[in-house]
Amino acid sequence: MKAYDCDVLVVGGGIVGLSTAYAITRAAPGTSVVVLEKEPGPALHQTGRNSGVIHSGIYYRPGSLKARFAVRGAAEMVKFCAEQGLPYEVTGKLIVATERAELPRLHALVQRGRENGIPVRELGPARIAEYEPHVRGLGAIHVGTTGVCDYGAVAARLARLAEDAGASVRYGARVREIGRRASGVAVRTSLGEVLRARALVNCAGLYSDEVARLAGDDPGMRIVPFRGEYFELSPARAELVRGLVYPVPDPAFPFLGVHLTRGIDGGVHLGPNAVPALAREGYHRGTVRPGELAGTLAYPGSWHLARRHWRYGAGEVRRSLSKRAFTEAVRRLLPEVSARDLIPAPAGVRAQAVLPDGTLVDDFLFAESPRVVHVLNAPSPAATASLPIGREVARRVLTAMR
Repeated sequence: MKAYDCDVLVVGGGIVGLSTAYAITRAAPGTSVVVLEKEPGPALHQTGRNSGVIHSGIYYRPGSLKARFAVRGAAEMVKFCAEQGLPYEVTGKLIVATERAELPRLHALVQRGRENGIPVRELGPARIAEYEPHVRGLGAIHVGTTGVCDYGAVAARLARLAEDAGASVRYGARVREIGRRASGVAVRTSLGEVLRARALVNCAGLYSDEVARLAGDDPGMRIVPFRGEYFELSPARAELVRGLVYPVPDPAFPFLGVHLTRGIDGGVHLGPNAVPALAREGYHRGTVRPGELAGTLAYPGSWHLARRHWRYGAGEVRRSLSKRAFTEAVRRLLPEVSARDLIPAPAGVRAQAVLPDGTLVDDFLFAESPRVVHVLNAPSPAATASLPIGREVARRVLTAMR
């Protein structure tokens, strides 16, 4: 009887889990890898429900994991898509100040971008029109390395490349139990099978904290889900946006505000609006999972977060409930738009790690215990940075196996 069914079990078949499997097969050929994904296919949650932006890394604190991985990951994602024949476009983007109070933050972003090694150009109002004739602002930054791609297609290709190298990707395999021994781990899945491995990687996204607890580890945080709500411009008005247009973000929040994104399919997404979701997969306003909601409400960090940021949250909820208010946010950047030009689009859910004191975890967060590596927080730009993140997680788990 075999002591192990594989060397590494990866929990989660989103882009980070599949990138990790791919990276392991490249870093250590012959290492047997099994990916367990509870859905019938890859990348059906955060990876497949975003606007497809290849982020430059301009927003992130110099020296942070986000900054390092995003800058490196953007270049690698473009190269990967080109080599694999996947759709992508390097469009560049504008970050636009629409009020004088935003100009100092815009100038600070220029400095941050340069510290991160990102080429940026400052633009006055007349130059904005050269890039986006229908956008209005007092000043802007042009970031040339930003682009768009299809992250669902990227994840599917990573799955295929990993399988070609000997990995196994099993769909419909929800993890029910995790047992730990000094020599390895054992996982029982919803398919009724028990798999034994030398090491385990937790890339479970919206459920990363729950999987950590199944493994017997205290993650020290909780995933609080936020629904990102989108509209899209009607096809007759899509020509109003050429590329990507963002507002100047509030530095207190990891959310980037309502922005304009011409996707790889040519459609223009508007959003997202970020509101608390009533389920971890709460893609619709009426989706409620009582157990998950009770867990969020019982967590002290949720209440600290609400007390600290209720004004910001109230604005997000207002835009969620009022199409007119959402349109007002869009019109700050694109004044020619009216409410009748906005068509509801599918929502996404962000897995936001929150500490017990209500602090939003703003960087990637990893944790390790014997023979286990947890990816506890992988928010945007995780898809952009998925290739270097996968290599980092692969390095950690291969070290843990030794």
